[in-house]
Amino acid sequence: MTDVTDVTGVADAVGGTGVSRPSGEFGVSRVPVDGSTALASEYFQSYSVIGLLALVGVLFVAVAFGAGRLLRPVVPTPEKLLTYECGVDPVGEGWAHTQVRYYVYAFLYVIFAVDSIFLFPWATVFAAPGYGATTLVEMFIFLGFLAVGLLYAWKKGVLAWA
Repeated sequence: MTDVTDVTGVADAVGGTGVSRPSGEFGVSRVPVDGSTALASEYFQSYSVIGLLALVGVLFVAVAFGAGRLLRPVVPTPEKLLTYECGVDPVGEGWAHTQVRYYVYAFLYVIFAVDSIFLFPWATVFAAPGYGATTLVEMFIFLGFLAVGLLYAWKKGVLAWA
């Protein structure tokens, strides 16, 4: 006997005969199920849309690069083959010493930019009913970790511009 199951996985055999209600009755579509085949096909069908979209994206990029390669003029000159750095002719040694403090400032900027990115979703969850106290405590813990990191950088003298 074939069991008839709706898409939520609830079995319905009317009178033990395996006959189900017509599709659409009670707003549930019915499909015959042989084990977990229907669940697996439904699961992979949702991923097939994502795979198709990824394939279209890759093809679009490949066609764009291929068209660019076919349509561009190729006229190499000695000036075009030189290394180009910010509009300055490459003269002298290729090594330049950069101070570490610039990287520290960039790292601190990234930390606080990520902090601001987390604040916006937090504000929307905080506004939802039932999540106020929990999300408030979680955000103060998060901000506490950031404050400790900022105090550590300040005590080490990283923030002093000298």
